[in-house]
Amino acid sequence: MEIEKGKTFKILKEKREVSLEAKDNLKQFSRIKKSILDALKESDLTIEQITQKLDLPKYEVVFYLMSLVKYGFVQTGEVDDMDEYFTYKIKK
Repeated sequence: MEIEKGKTFKILKEKREVSLEAKDNLKQFSRIKKSILDALKESDLTIEQITQKLDLPKYEVVFYLMSLVKYGFVQTGEVDDMDEYFTYKIKK
């Protein structure tokens, strides 16, 4: 007896449709993720520096940056010169 891998996923995919809102949220997350990672390629940055560079509200930068930290794309770096903010860098 041969087991077909992914059969359950295929059945569920046929029965359920992903909402347009979920698709739009994923597109937005991917776009902002790419822009944050591109900014961090140049140098390690604080949240404030990323906010200024990308012209995004601070709460959005914090949300997306913490998601990137959680899922292993970004890690904290050193504390800045004034011992106030962490820098963030791409995880290697």
